Amino acid sequence: MSSTRGFRGRSGPADPRLPPGQYDTGDDWPVLSAEVTPSLDTATWTFRVEGHVEQERTWTWDELRALPVDTYQGPIHCVTTWSKFAMTWRGISVDTLLAAARPRPGATHVLAFSHTGYTTNLPLADVTDGLAWVAWEVDGGPLPTEHGGPARLLVPHLYFWKSAKWIAGLRVLDHDEPGFWEERGYHDRGDPWLEQRYQGD
Repeated sequence: MSSTRGFRGRSGPADPRLPPGQYDTGDDWPVLSAEVTPSLDTATWTFRVEGHVEQERTWTWDELRALPVDTYQGPIHCVTTWSKFAMTWRGISVDTLLAAARPRPGATHVLAFSHTGYTTNLPLADVTDGLAWVAWEVDGGPLPTEHGGPARLLVPHLYFWKSAKWIAGLRVLDHDEPGFWEERGYHDRGDPWLEQRYQGD
């Protein structure tokens, strides 16, 4: 097993579903946040796509939930070495939201930003073609506040710090711009299967 430089998982038989250095958390879903959990009112909640686009767009809670809903079924992987399997998420594909704003030629990245001020950067290729969602439901119920409710970004093929809690929008960019954890030494991309935990991995 590869070193995770300070993170400790659980020993046991190798599971081919697990990326290197990860363990199956089972029924548990650890709560990890960089900020104090906010109290957000869906009556005033909004989601925005801005930046390097033809038309900046803003949706209210009701407007967003009126869009065609997609489902993701599968695992999530946290950089702190736990993975959780067999989850079912529902929300809006990021493809749908970006299509409404129409990224301009030369767009390469997005900076996801939260209602709390948290940010994380992602290549445009990692949030398009059915790879990312704005999700408000998990395993048949509303997304709990401590896990990012009322809605969070969901990018399950990357470490979960990229799935920004309490999502407020996406800023489309023609360049890369590091977010909160990336400025503090975390990897720019965060692929669990490549163990991209820190800069230089």
